[in-house]
Amino acid sequence: MAKNIQSLERAAAMLRLLAGGERRLGLSDIASSLGLAKGTAHGILRTLQAEGFVEQEATSGRYQLGAELLRLGNSYLDVHELRARALVWTDDLARSSGESVHLGVLHQRGVLIVHHVFRPDDSRQVLEVGAMQPLHSTALGKVLSAYDPVAHSEVVEVEREAFTPRTTTELGEFEKLLDTVRARGWAADVEETWEGVASVAAPIHDRRRMPVGAVAVTGAVERLRPGGELRPELVAAVRDCARAVSRDLGAGRF
Repeated sequence: MAKNIQSLERAAAMLRLLAGGERRLGLSDIASSLGLAKGTAHGILRTLQAEGFVEQEATSGRYQLGAELLRLGNSYLDVHELRARALVWTDDLARSSGESVHLGVLHQRGVLIVHHVFRPDDSRQVLEVGAMQPLHSTALGKVLSAYDPVAHSEVVEVEREAFTPRTTTELGEFEKLLDTVRARGWAADVEETWEGVASVAAPIHDRRRMPVGAVAVTGAVERLRPGGELRPELVAAVRDCARAVSRDLGAGRF
């Protein structure tokens, strides 16, 4: 069995200590409560402070939880709220489109799939919740890159891999593509990530009108793009789903 890393255990114990009781504690209080030498406790606190997980009051010198923990906590809650609000609408979208539906959020310079509704037929399918997709080539990723400033900065700062001959990798062309996404309110991926696969995605916004994720329909090119054009009713259905989830999150009308 792998051993736990002691410094991480001590840091976690320190955060739990600061999360309860008085919420603001001095170095001596923290060290004695956790059975640590002052030097050891101070070193851990200094590292947590540098990462924004702990803050120190200038006047008293006492420590409290930092804003970064609040941000991470809100991010966790946002993802769970997003998924909960999207359940009914994504089920309806899969049923009406006859295709798979994915819900994705920005995570570690990619798109994390947080919800997946299977295509409503008897075919064998693999659950993709927890899978990562690239930002620059997928419909979900393009939507996030177009509307989320953080996603945009991350996707333009890295080398964009060509997964197929259709993948857009050159920065100037990619920026033009994102302009098109913003102008029409949705993005497409037609064999840019996987041969034979196409998808359409639209952005989801929260009560602050901030982009918190995207929803996409994914399926075989011949079904989504018969005759060389994406089915307009499919694009409309994806956009309607994204708007419905956004409204449920408090965003109002878009």
